[in-house]
Amino acid sequence: MAKIRVGRVGEQLKKELSQMIQSELKDPRIGFVTVTGVEVTNDLSQATVYLSVLGDDEQKSNTLKALAKANGYLRSELGKRVRLRHTPVLIFKFDSSIEYGSRIEKILGEIQDGE
Repeated sequence: MAKIRVGRVGEQLKKELSQMIQSELKDPRIGFVTVTGVEVTNDLSQATVYLSVLGDDEQKSNTLKALAKANGYLRSELGKRVRLRHTPVLIFKFDSSIEYGSRIEKILGEIQDGE
């Protein structure tokens, strides 16, 4: 039963964080960011937020710095929007699976063109 709740809380956090990052954060360092997933620990104390950022490595590092700066704001807003006893600590990480998938797609396209 607890795993179902953890999954629901993770999905709710993903939805709220996506909306807040896209519409409410006005930091120019934040580029085109997509929240690809949120993993929440079983005790709901930490939430690892996986991000996909469009751009080069400098854009990614700037986005990570800006999100680290806005961490307190994001956490307090989550506390207001999602009714939990304790708001989880947010940890931001990059999700490289989209880049990896597009790289494989490119390689497969090159192989198919070669035949």
